[in-house]
Amino acid sequence: MSEFKSRRSPFPRRSAGFGDSRTGHVRARTVVKAAPADAIAPVEATVVNSGVYRDGARIASPSTLAEALSCLPDSQSMAWIGLYRPDDAQLYAAAQHFDLHELAVEDAIVAHQRPKLERYGETLFVVLRAARYRDETERVEFGELHVFCGPNFVLTVRHSESPDLTAVRTRMENDPDLLRLGTEAVLYAILDAVVDGYAPVVAGLQNDIDEIETEVFSGDPGVSRRIYELTREVIEFQRATRPLLGMLRGLSAGFDKYHTDEELQRYLRDVTDHATTVVEQADGFRQLLGNILTVNATLVSQNQNEEMRNLTHASYAQNEEIKKVSAWAAILFAPTLIGTVYGMNFDDIPELHWQLGYPFALSMMVLTCGSLYTIFKRRGWL
Repeated sequence: MSEFKSRRSPFPRRSAGFGDSRTGHVRARTVVKAAPADAIAPVEATVVNSGVYRDGARIASPSTLAEALSCLPDSQSMAWIGLYRPDDAQLYAAAQHFDLHELAVEDAIVAHQRPKLERYGETLFVVLRAARYRDETERVEFGELHVFCGPNFVLTVRHSESPDLTAVRTRMENDPDLLRLGTEAVLYAILDAVVDGYAPVVAGLQNDIDEIETEVFSGDPGVSRRIYELTREVIEFQRATRPLLGMLRGLSAGFDKYHTDEELQRYLRDVTDHATTVVEQADGFRQLLGNILTVNATLVSQNQNEEMRNLTHASYAQNEEIKKVSAWAAILFAPTLIGTVYGMNFDDIPELHWQLGYPFALSMMVLTCGSLYTIFKRRGWL
């Protein structure tokens, strides 16, 4: 779990770059131009649900962020606010209300972050990658969720349809014993919902892999492309799930330091077990797809070799036919040549008036044809 010293500064303040304390490199930061005040929708326009809770029960449903904070009766109560696709100005407005660190807000604005867990003073900032399997397209869709968890508030920022935090809120409100454990209980419930959402994805990927195995051995020519596309989905799924193990280990390491309730510790260990299973299955899928791709390449190579052998046999048979045709053409050419010579209309042709000329010409034709036939026969052309 990363430790950061809280650095408060007025919002919005944007600099050209900032140092990464983990790598020492400077990361580029997008400069946001302020919009006219009348062109900015209030942050409440992105609020999908809000509630104030005390002792495991909802005591208020404020309509504004300021009202949510003012409704907190004491340190044992908490506000749970859900935002859906806020723009930069709206998120900065929420950050002012909850006194969020600008680096965490920066990550929430940019989005497309890798799953991570960071602590800014008393506030935890968590990035999660949710996933869901679409049966109609046989594709995995990924979403992103940012969670700011403070001592008396939980602020969620969703950039996609999944995960469905309404179900999480309903579950927590129906379990007052768990909800009264505070903001950490809400965070663990969100983690559990995201990890449980991976189960249908695992089942869908497993079904796709089974179909691909059948296509590979049936000789489907388009299976290579599907293997490649599915491999990319599995890699993206690994990027969404593998960092969770480090995040959960970081939370576990802070149990003693932050005096985490024993019930929440058991809750987190269960989430860790499920996440470990998902990560192992994703690793297995990637290895299996690599093996399938190797097998497919081998089968394609075998088919190509078989086609080459068939082509070679056909070429050999064609050559044999050409030899026969050529041999018979040569045999028939010999008498044609002799007949052509003796068919010339010249008076001074030798043996023109010879009595044995005709038998001699026929004998030459027969002898030449017989000789050529014997030669070609011995060479296997006939």
